[in-house]
Amino acid sequence: MRGLTFPGGREVTFVEFPDLTPGLRDHYDVVVVGAGAAGLAAASTAAALGHSVIVVEASNRVGGTTAISGGMIWIPANRRMAQAGIADSLDAARDYLRALVPGFETGRAMAAFLARGDEALRFLEANTALRLQPVRRYPDYYPDLPGATAGGRVLEPVPFDGRLLGSDFERLRDPLPEFTLFGGMMISREDLPVLRRAGRSLPALWHTTKLVARYAAQRLRAHRGTRLVLGNALAARLFKSARDLGVEIALETAAVHLVVDGGRVSGLVVRGREGERTLQAQAGVILATGGISHYPDLRSHYMPPAAGDRSTMVRSGAERSGAHVARDAGAALSADAASVDGALAFWVPASRFRRPDGSEAFFPHTVMDRAKPGLIALDGDGRRFVNEAVSYHEFGRAQLRDPQRRIPAWLICDRRFLWRYGLGRVRPFALSTAGEERSGYLRRGATLAALMAGIGLPVDTALATIDRYNEFARNGEDPEFGRGSNIYQRHLGDADWKPNPCVAPIADAPFFAVAVEPADLGMAGGIVTDEHARVLRADGSAIPGLYACGNDMQSIMNGAYPGPGITLGPALVFGYLSAMHACSGQ
Repeated sequence: MRGLTFPGGREVTFVEFPDLTPGLRDHYDVVVVGAGAAGLAAASTAAALGHSVIVVEASNRVGGTTAISGGMIWIPANRRMAQAGIADSLDAARDYLRALVPGFETGRAMAAFLARGDEALRFLEANTALRLQPVRRYPDYYPDLPGATAGGRVLEPVPFDGRLLGSDFERLRDPLPEFTLFGGMMISREDLPVLRRAGRSLPALWHTTKLVARYAAQRLRAHRGTRLVLGNALAARLFKSARDLGVEIALETAAVHLVVDGGRVSGLVVRGREGERTLQAQAGVILATGGISHYPDLRSHYMPPAAGDRSTMVRSGAERSGAHVARDAGAALSADAASVDGALAFWVPASRFRRPDGSEAFFPHTVMDRAKPGLIALDGDGRRFVNEAVSYHEFGRAQLRDPQRRIPAWLICDRRFLWRYGLGRVRPFALSTAGEERSGYLRRGATLAALMAGIGLPVDTALATIDRYNEFARNGEDPEFGRGSNIYQRHLGDADWKPNPCVAPIADAPFFAVAVEPADLGMAGGIVTDEHARVLRADGSAIPGLYACGNDMQSIMNGAYPGPGITLGPALVFGYLSAMHACSGQ
């Protein structure tokens, strides 16, 4: 345990071992459950206001799903986009969301998110190590709707030097290995197109050489690269913030049940290696455990049966979710989903594989391959069923509308595409794909007919589908689905490919395929809360002293996915709002 002293003489501690120990106090102002973006934002806010805070985390790492995510944060009319000269307004955001989000007009939490989102960012950037920058060119997912923007509503963390965490860098959750190079070098969104041009451009080659040289130097002192980007940078910045503000952090410590006195939540029983103990919470308990994706008994209420109970990209180390803990104390959960389109989850097409250690994993096909020119998706009948360049959420929804034909679906490409863009966990410029082919992850055919037969699709129908696509693709056209027809799709395509950055023929043998199924990026269903993130009972009354944020709270988007970062944006905002209300004494 390391002591820290802050102005005013306040002494605090940071737990340097994985379990809660008898040396810690039993009384805190705020107890936070979960060390992802929402939990760390809540903890840092409360600590910055001068309150004693402990974060309990069931796993042995800090960062949760945030650390393996893209790290995008969606907050309309934020000050960073204004500073960059990008126009936006809350009225425009309301117009956009009104067209997408069920129940928008009556959503008190949504109203609070819009009204106080920028306030939350200002506070966090002023009082913590959080630093964000606008993504100037990243369109909302439905750019043709009124109120949509071409960029700026999306923020990303400024790259972070992991060495600033000191020995605690080892306790930050690593990014997914499939999204790193050379065993641990993170690649930013801006790096990707430069790396693809490294063989054709001297400036791109120089940029790539510097990246690799810096990474080699970093590996002399760390188990992976210390230049952190994307969600790993966001988690690291919030981790450092909590550490610097004196938040106590207990890893491998799970929430068991809430302590309720006279109708008010006054503490939390937790279980660590030393057994169970009670943490008293004077101001409140804030739940931020990551949602219900890993819990079939809850998940099944919000998912169609075809989605299964294991296809999730969410990370969790807890036996019980925040929703279980809250429900036991009388909390209301989201109403059951009535249909596939009403399913309360956020979808992504994902390909299933096993890592070298034998663990099962999913590769999320978000922005790396589907919209690039020279790929199509075929269903079990050998037909296209969706514009492959739509958002990952819409692609997943399209699969679930006809699961018998579309799960799995097959992403089909040729040799040129695979080399230039990769496919799923097969990286661009891969010198060999033998391992992926042996495992059955990547399927190869010397001809399109051989590939279709090998993956079990009706050969004649599939070849006719590809021939029809290729006929128009030679001129950059896709009359069947209009691929590349809006700025969002073109943004995800290849700007160097003309005339349509999303459309090219599939013609260069050999040919390849990967199977994808819908997986969730998190649940939209969860604990019902109000505009302060207070947990509500079924009758609409608040449970004093209990809050929920992040994926634990019912999403303000109600299953809609308006743009990149619509989970992390609200996570930060309601982490802040929950702590502000808990510490206000109301």
